[in-house]
Amino acid sequence: MSPVVAVVATYRPDAESLLALLDDLARDGVTTIVVDDGSPCTFDPLLREVAGRVAAGTPVKVQRFGSNDGIARSLNAGVTTAQALKAPWLLTLDQDTRLPVGVIEQLLATAERAKKAGLVVGAIGPIIGDASGGDIKYPTREVNGFATTAEIVQSGAIWSVAALQEIDGFDERLGIDAVDAAACLHLRQIDYQVLVDGEARITHRVGNARAVQVLGRTVLATGHSADRRTTMVRNRLRLAPAEFMQSPIQGLRTMRRLAVSTALAVTVEDDRWAKAKASARGLFPKRRG
Repeated sequence: MSPVVAVVATYRPDAESLLALLDDLARDGVTTIVVDDGSPCTFDPLLREVAGRVAAGTPVKVQRFGSNDGIARSLNAGVTTAQALKAPWLLTLDQDTRLPVGVIEQLLATAERAKKAGLVVGAIGPIIGDASGGDIKYPTREVNGFATTAEIVQSGAIWSVAALQEIDGFDERLGIDAVDAAACLHLRQIDYQVLVDGEARITHRVGNARAVQVLGRTVLATGHSADRRTTMVRNRLRLAPAEFMQSPIQGLRTMRRLAVSTALAVTVEDDRWAKAKASARGLFPKRRG
Protein backbone atom coordinates (compact mmCIF):
# COMPACT_ATOMS: atom_id res chain seq x y z
CA MET A 1 0.00 0.00 0.00
CA SER A 2 1.37 3.40 -0.99
CA PRO A 3 1.54 5.77 2.00
CA VAL A 4 0.50 8.80 -0.06
CA VAL A 5 -1.72 9.72 -2.99
CA ALA A 6 -1.27 13.09 -4.69
CA VAL A 7 -4.09 15.23 -6.05
CA VAL A 8 -3.23 18.05 -8.43
CA ALA A 9 -6.01 20.61 -8.77
CA THR A 10 -6.01 22.35 -12.15
CA TYR A 11 -7.88 25.14 -13.92
CA ARG A 12 -6.60 26.51 -17.22
CA PRO A 13 -3.20 25.00 -16.39
CA ASP A 14 0.07 26.18 -17.88
CA ALA A 15 1.47 23.16 -19.70
CA GLU A 16 5.10 23.68 -18.73
CA SER A 17 4.34 24.10 -15.02
CA LEU A 18 1.91 21.20 -14.83
CA LEU A 19 4.13 18.76 -16.71
CA ALA A 20 7.12 19.74 -14.57
CA LEU A 21 5.13 19.01 -11.41
CA LEU A 22 4.03 15.65 -12.80
CA ASP A 23 7.68 14.87 -13.53
CA ASP A 24 8.43 15.58 -9.86
CA LEU A 25 5.71 13.15 -8.78
CA ALA A 26 6.78 10.52 -11.31
CA ARG A 27 10.35 10.75 -10.04
CA ASP A 28 9.08 9.92 -6.54
CA GLY A 29 6.72 7.17 -7.74
CA VAL A 30 3.63 8.84 -6.28
CA THR A 31 0.18 7.69 -7.40
CA THR A 32 -1.42 10.83 -8.82
CA ILE A 33 -4.85 12.09 -9.80
CA VAL A 34 -5.18 15.34 -11.75
CA VAL A 35 -8.59 16.93 -11.19
CA ASP A 36 -9.56 19.70 -13.58
CA ASP A 37 -12.15 22.24 -12.45
CA GLY A 38 -13.93 23.03 -15.70
CA SER A 39 -11.15 24.21 -18.00
CA PRO A 40 -12.48 24.95 -21.52
CA CYS A 41 -12.01 22.57 -24.42
CA THR A 42 -8.85 24.37 -25.54
CA PHE A 43 -7.11 22.46 -22.73
CA ASP A 44 -8.23 19.05 -24.04
CA PRO A 45 -4.88 18.26 -25.76
CA LEU A 46 -2.88 18.98 -22.61
CA LEU A 47 -5.17 16.95 -20.36
CA ARG A 48 -5.13 14.07 -22.85
CA GLU A 49 -1.34 14.18 -22.76
CA VAL A 50 -1.44 14.15 -18.96
CA ALA A 51 -3.77 11.14 -18.96
CA GLY A 52 -1.35 9.27 -21.19
CA ARG A 53 1.69 9.81 -19.00
CA VAL A 54 3.05 6.95 -16.94
CA ALA A 55 4.42 7.60 -13.47
CA ALA A 56 6.48 4.70 -12.10
CA GLY A 57 4.44 2.30 -14.21
CA THR A 58 1.08 3.74 -13.12
CA PRO A 59 -0.97 5.98 -15.47
CA VAL A 60 -1.84 9.42 -14.16
CA LYS A 61 -5.60 9.50 -13.66
CA VAL A 62 -7.42 12.59 -14.92
CA GLN A 63 -10.85 13.56 -13.68
CA ARG A 64 -12.64 16.50 -15.28
CA PHE A 65 -15.59 18.53 -14.09
CA GLY A 66 -17.80 20.39 -16.53
CA SER A 67 -18.11 23.55 -14.43
CA ASN A 68 -15.72 25.74 -12.47
CA ASP A 69 -16.84 25.39 -8.85
CA GLY A 70 -13.62 25.75 -6.88
CA ILE A 71 -10.67 23.82 -5.57
CA ALA A 72 -12.45 22.17 -2.62
CA ARG A 73 -14.36 19.83 -4.94
CA SER A 74 -11.13 18.87 -6.71
CA LEU A 75 -9.35 18.15 -3.43
CA ASN A 76 -12.26 16.01 -2.28
CA ALA A 77 -11.89 13.93 -5.43
CA GLY A 78 -8.39 13.27 -4.21
CA VAL A 79 -9.72 12.26 -0.79
CA THR A 80 -12.02 9.75 -2.47
CA THR A 81 -9.12 8.30 -4.48
CA ALA A 82 -6.91 8.01 -1.40
CA GLN A 83 -9.70 6.25 0.47
CA ALA A 84 -10.21 3.79 -2.39
CA LEU A 85 -6.48 3.01 -2.47
CA LYS A 86 -6.31 2.84 1.34
CA ALA A 87 -3.54 5.44 1.45
CA PRO A 88 -3.16 7.05 4.88
CA TRP A 89 -1.93 10.40 3.50
CA LEU A 90 -3.14 12.79 0.79
CA LEU A 91 -0.70 15.23 -0.79
CA THR A 92 -2.58 18.26 -2.14
CA LEU A 93 -1.05 20.37 -4.89
CA ASP A 94 -1.77 23.41 -7.02
CA GLN A 95 -0.82 23.15 -10.67
CA ASP A 96 2.19 25.50 -10.40
CA THR A 97 3.92 23.90 -7.39
CA ARG A 98 7.35 22.27 -7.60
CA LEU A 99 8.59 19.49 -5.33
CA PRO A 100 12.33 19.19 -4.69
CA VAL A 101 13.87 15.74 -4.35
CA GLY A 102 13.13 14.18 -0.96
CA VAL A 103 10.44 16.59 0.23
CA ILE A 104 7.65 13.99 0.29
CA GLU A 105 9.82 11.52 2.19
CA GLN A 106 10.69 14.28 4.64
CA LEU A 107 7.03 15.08 5.34
CA LEU A 108 6.15 11.40 5.80
CA ALA A 109 9.13 10.90 8.13
CA THR A 110 7.99 13.87 10.22
CA ALA A 111 4.51 12.39 10.39
CA GLU A 112 5.93 9.10 11.68
CA ARG A 113 8.13 10.80 14.27
CA ALA A 114 5.24 12.98 15.46
CA LYS A 115 3.04 9.92 15.86
CA LYS A 116 5.72 8.23 17.99
CA ALA A 117 5.96 11.42 20.08
CA GLY A 118 2.25 11.16 20.88
CA LEU A 119 0.86 13.81 18.54
CA VAL A 120 -2.38 13.21 16.64
CA VAL A 121 -1.48 14.75 13.30
CA GLY A 122 -4.11 16.08 10.93
CA ALA A 123 -1.85 17.82 8.43
CA ILE A 124 1.78 18.79 7.86
CA GLY A 125 2.84 21.69 5.68
CA PRO A 126 6.29 22.46 4.25
CA ILE A 127 7.98 25.82 4.10
CA ILE A 128 6.65 27.53 0.97
CA GLY A 129 8.94 29.76 -1.02
CA ASP A 130 7.32 32.20 -3.45
CA ALA A 131 9.64 33.40 -6.19
CA SER A 132 8.34 36.96 -5.86
CA GLY A 133 7.40 37.26 -2.21
CA GLY A 134 9.88 35.13 -0.30
CA ASP A 135 8.94 32.49 2.26
CA ILE A 136 5.42 32.31 3.68
CA LYS A 137 5.74 32.76 7.45
CA TYR A 138 3.71 30.63 9.88
CA PRO A 139 3.36 31.53 13.57
CA THR A 140 4.31 28.36 15.43
CA ARG A 141 4.19 26.85 18.90
CA GLU A 142 6.33 23.91 19.95
CA VAL A 143 4.55 20.76 21.12
CA ASN A 144 6.65 17.72 22.03
CA GLY A 145 9.49 19.04 19.91
CA PHE A 146 7.38 19.77 16.82
CA ALA A 147 6.32 23.11 15.36
CA THR A 148 2.53 23.39 15.37
CA THR A 149 0.46 26.14 13.79
CA ALA A 150 -3.18 27.06 13.30
CA GLU A 151 -3.39 26.76 9.53
CA ILE A 152 -1.28 25.98 6.49
CA VAL A 153 -1.50 26.58 2.76
CA GLN A 154 -2.80 23.38 1.18
CA SER A 155 -0.38 23.14 -1.73
CA GLY A 156 2.48 20.84 -0.81
CA ALA A 157 0.87 19.69 2.44
CA ILE A 158 0.08 16.13 3.43
CA TRP A 159 -3.25 15.46 5.14
CA SER A 160 -4.34 12.49 7.19
CA VAL A 161 -7.03 10.79 5.12
CA ALA A 162 -8.69 9.44 8.28
CA ALA A 163 -8.78 12.96 9.76
CA LEU A 164 -10.27 14.40 6.56
CA GLN A 165 -12.98 11.75 6.72
CA GLU A 166 -13.85 12.91 10.23
CA ILE A 167 -14.39 16.49 9.08
CA ASP A 168 -16.22 15.46 5.87
CA GLY A 169 -13.38 16.62 3.66
CA PHE A 170 -12.80 20.11 2.33
CA ASP A 171 -15.73 22.54 2.51
CA GLU A 172 -17.06 22.89 -1.03
CA ARG A 173 -19.31 25.79 -0.05
CA LEU A 174 -16.19 27.97 0.15
CA GLY A 175 -15.16 27.29 -3.44
CA ILE A 176 -11.51 28.32 -3.48
CA ASP A 177 -10.63 30.87 -0.80
CA ALA A 178 -9.92 29.78 2.81
CA VAL A 179 -10.58 26.12 1.95
CA ASP A 180 -7.32 25.08 3.61
CA ALA A 181 -7.93 27.40 6.57
CA ALA A 182 -11.37 25.87 7.14
CA ALA A 183 -9.98 22.33 7.01
CA CYS A 184 -7.29 23.21 9.55
CA LEU A 185 -9.87 24.87 11.80
CA HIS A 186 -12.12 21.81 11.71
CA LEU A 187 -9.15 19.55 12.46
CA ARG A 188 -8.16 21.66 15.47
CA GLN A 189 -11.74 21.58 16.73
CA ILE A 190 -11.47 17.80 17.12
CA ASP A 191 -7.96 17.94 18.63
CA TYR A 192 -5.80 17.15 15.63
CA GLN A 193 -2.46 18.95 15.35
CA VAL A 194 -1.42 20.94 12.29
CA LEU A 195 2.37 20.90 11.89
CA VAL A 196 4.97 22.87 9.95
CA ASP A 197 8.03 20.94 8.81
CA GLY A 198 10.93 23.38 8.67
CA GLU A 199 13.12 20.82 6.89
CA ALA A 200 10.71 20.45 3.95
CA ARG A 201 10.61 23.18 1.33
CA ILE A 202 8.63 23.63 -1.90
CA THR A 203 8.13 26.46 -4.37
CA HIS A 204 4.67 27.77 -5.11
CA ARG A 205 3.42 31.05 -6.52
CA VAL A 206 0.74 32.78 -4.43
CA GLY A 207 -1.49 34.79 -6.78
CA ASN A 208 0.61 37.52 -8.40
CA ALA A 209 2.40 38.12 -5.15
CA ARG A 210 5.11 40.63 -4.46
CA ALA A 211 6.81 41.65 -1.23
CA VAL A 212 6.25 45.19 0.06
CA GLN A 213 7.55 47.05 3.09
CA VAL A 214 5.01 48.25 5.66
CA LEU A 215 6.29 49.98 8.81
CA GLY A 216 9.62 48.26 8.45
CA ARG A 217 8.14 44.79 7.95
CA THR A 218 8.04 42.75 4.76
CA VAL A 219 4.50 41.65 3.90
CA LEU A 220 2.99 39.91 0.89
CA ALA A 221 0.69 41.76 -1.51
CA THR A 222 -1.02 38.83 -3.21
CA GLY A 223 -2.30 40.60 -6.33
CA HIS A 224 -5.48 38.52 -6.45
CA SER A 225 -8.27 39.70 -8.73
CA ALA A 226 -11.21 41.82 -7.61
CA ASP A 227 -13.56 38.84 -7.73
CA ARG A 228 -11.20 36.88 -5.51
CA ARG A 229 -11.09 39.78 -3.07
CA THR A 230 -14.83 39.37 -2.54
CA THR A 231 -14.62 35.69 -1.67
CA MET A 232 -11.45 36.13 0.37
CA VAL A 233 -13.19 38.62 2.64
CA ARG A 234 -16.53 36.79 2.68
CA ASN A 235 -15.07 33.36 3.46
CA ARG A 236 -12.79 34.63 6.20
CA LEU A 237 -15.66 36.41 7.89
CA ARG A 238 -17.77 33.28 7.53
CA LEU A 239 -15.15 31.31 9.46
CA ALA A 240 -14.53 34.03 12.04
CA PRO A 241 -17.08 33.02 14.73
CA ALA A 242 -15.78 29.43 14.88
CA GLU A 243 -12.20 30.68 14.68
CA PHE A 244 -12.63 32.98 17.67
CA MET A 245 -14.39 30.27 19.64
CA GLN A 246 -11.63 27.76 18.96
CA SER A 247 -8.76 30.23 19.54
CA PRO A 248 -9.30 33.95 20.20
CA ILE A 249 -5.62 34.59 19.48
CA GLN A 250 -5.86 32.92 16.10
CA GLY A 251 -9.11 34.73 15.38
CA LEU A 252 -7.47 38.10 16.03
CA ARG A 253 -4.44 37.09 13.99
CA THR A 254 -6.66 36.13 11.06
CA MET A 255 -8.61 39.38 11.16
CA ARG A 256 -5.38 41.38 11.31
CA ARG A 257 -4.00 39.50 8.31
CA LEU A 258 -7.25 40.05 6.39
CA ALA A 259 -7.18 43.78 7.21
CA VAL A 260 -3.56 44.12 6.05
CA SER A 261 -4.21 42.12 2.88
CA THR A 262 -7.26 44.24 2.04
CA ALA A 263 -5.39 47.47 2.77
CA LEU A 264 -2.59 46.45 0.42
CA ALA A 265 -5.09 45.49 -2.29
CA VAL A 266 -6.68 48.94 -2.24
CA THR A 267 -3.47 50.97 -1.88
CA VAL A 268 -0.52 49.37 -3.68
CA GLU A 269 -1.95 46.78 -6.09
CA ASP A 270 -3.43 47.33 -9.55
CA ASP A 271 -7.19 47.91 -10.04
CA ARG A 272 -7.45 49.42 -6.55
CA TRP A 273 -10.94 50.89 -6.93
CA ALA A 274 -12.36 47.63 -8.29
CA LYS A 275 -10.74 45.72 -5.41
CA ALA A 276 -12.07 48.20 -2.86
CA LYS A 277 -15.63 47.69 -4.13
CA ALA A 278 -15.13 43.92 -4.31
CA SER A 279 -13.79 43.79 -0.75
CA ALA A 280 -16.81 45.78 0.44
CA ARG A 281 -19.12 43.25 -1.24
CA GLY A 282 -17.39 40.55 0.76
CA LEU A 283 -18.72 42.10 3.97
CA PHE A 284 -22.18 40.82 3.09
CA PRO A 285 -23.43 37.21 2.67
CA LYS A 286 -23.71 35.91 -0.87
CA ARG A 287 -27.15 36.43 -2.36
CA ARG A 288 -29.09 33.34 -3.27
CA GLY A 289 -30.74 32.79 -6.62
